[in-house]
Amino acid sequence: MSNTITPGMNGTSETTVTEAMLASTVGSGKVSVFSTAMMVAWMEGTAVDVVQPSLEDGQTTVGTGISVSHVAATPQGMKVRFTAEVTAVSPNGKGLSFKVAAYDETGLIGEGTHERVIVNKDKFESRTRDKAKA
Repeated sequence: MSNTITPGMNGTSETTVTEAMLASTVGSGKVSVFSTAMMVAWMEGTAVDVVQPSLEDGQTTVGTGISVSHVAATPQGMKVRFTAEVTAVSPNGKGLSFKVAAYDETGLIGEGTHERVIVNKDKFESRTRDKAKA
């Protein structure tokens, strides 16, 4: 298990809101604004990118929990920046906690916490496939 993941590690990502990301398009609402579902997906992806380079070959992380507030609407065409920071690593080194946030060109649009766990990618996917056979 990698021991190079430590609290304070952080990263950012950015996207421009497209029609495919609108609540009215993804089915999470009837308004044409950046959807909460897409905001959460980008927050998770940013957290993944923070730690993935520190993992051993064959490892990745999977999300196990998220608690966020979406506090402001963002229109199509506006840029959104996401941040993720490791806030804690479990004693066994597998559980990871993050502080996540999203900002559009005018300020904060969402923030919260996110939990992930380190897994062996092949074993995880194999167990999932086996579940379909049961």
